[in-house]
Amino acid sequence: MQQPYLKILSENPKTVLLSDFATLGKDDLCQVPLNHESVADRHARIEHKDGNFLIRDLRSANGSYVNNTRVFEAYLKEGDVIRLGDLEMSFHDHLETAQTFPMKSRNESWNRELQSMANVAKTDFPVLILGPSGTGKDVVAQALHQASERVRGPFLSVNCSALSETLIESELFGHIKGSFTGATSDRKGAFEATRGGTLFLDEIGDLSYSLQAKLLRALENNEIRPVGSDRNVKTDVRIIAATHQNLKEKIQEGTFRSDLYFRLNVVTVSPPALSKRMEDFEELLYSFAKKMRVRFSYGAIARLKKHPWPGNIRELKNLVSRAAALFPKEQILEEHVERLIDRTLLRYEESPEHDIPVIKEIEKQMIIKRLTYNRGNQRRTAQDLGMPKSTLHDRIRHYGINIGSFKV
Repeated sequence: MQQPYLKILSENPKTVLLSDFATLGKDDLCQVPLNHESVADRHARIEHKDGNFLIRDLRSANGSYVNNTRVFEAYLKEGDVIRLGDLEMSFHDHLETAQTFPMKSRNESWNRELQSMANVAKTDFPVLILGPSGTGKDVVAQALHQASERVRGPFLSVNCSALSETLIESELFGHIKGSFTGATSDRKGAFEATRGGTLFLDEIGDLSYSLQAKLLRALENNEIRPVGSDRNVKTDVRIIAATHQNLKEKIQEGTFRSDLYFRLNVVTVSPPALSKRMEDFEELLYSFAKKMRVRFSYGAIARLKKHPWPGNIRELKNLVSRAAALFPKEQILEEHVERLIDRTLLRYEESPEHDIPVIKEIEKQMIIKRLTYNRGNQRRTAQDLGMPKSTLHDRIRHYGINIGSFKV
């Protein structure tokens, strides 16, 4: 049983813990002494009975009231306001503890932002997670769910860039049998599957414009319509969305709806790049190394700290996995590190290799070739090249490729 308590609502408010049996009054022998002229010596009693708490008036002159109704005996509920004479107090069935968020950081500014999420987690407001790829946006989403009142409900993640437009609509809203080729039976979508829980929409910036409108209606009306259906279904889900893209730029380009942005952007959290929170580097490294049974020498760790980590935490996790595969049951030394580091995303001045410009030009030409073949279709091009659509979008912008020149 959790610890119940009374919150005395007076000029000097205080909290009083309750036992299974407590008498309230001015008498010093009362378990809850109340020094107030309108309160009797032995005014009322609160006791634990049948799994609940019961208040009894002890024939007081000024009476005992619960939520402004005079009572001689009544069961109490969370938040009930009790008045003994003129003294008010509220009843609570468990002791509130300081709210903390399940994620912490040694970086002061990031830790402040994380701990501010403790109160946000308790609400049903949408949360928009913005930040570079690989910074752990999915981990933040799961922490928000774990700290929420919906923790007993399901948590489901949907990657908005991983499926075609038809499939992502079905994934989100569900479909009925025969609504499209391959729909051999009715299927619940993510909104229904996460009823009472949290739905994490990853890479929301890749959602098509038409689906953005349907998502907006779902959020505003708390209902969805399965593909092929003529009826709406009520929803009960908390939305957390994430993207590494600049949504304000996409709004200006006309590829992301401003009304959806403002609907999602009630609360924003921005995980920093790993290079901006190196105070956490060793703890993150050790957590991955422990899971993968890898040992790093002091010299190896010192060398790793000098790396700029363009791929952020995901790159660090991949490096530890690579170490486990290439050097099983060996301690990773400084001379091993050069073989483990992925130099694909390093700028020319950060890499001792002099063929990076050549590699970049080859990559650019490969992208142009596949875009030409696919007539500018970025989804098919990303699939051909074996990269996420969001990564292809970044490469196109980085290389200054005019996507409009490929469309017929």
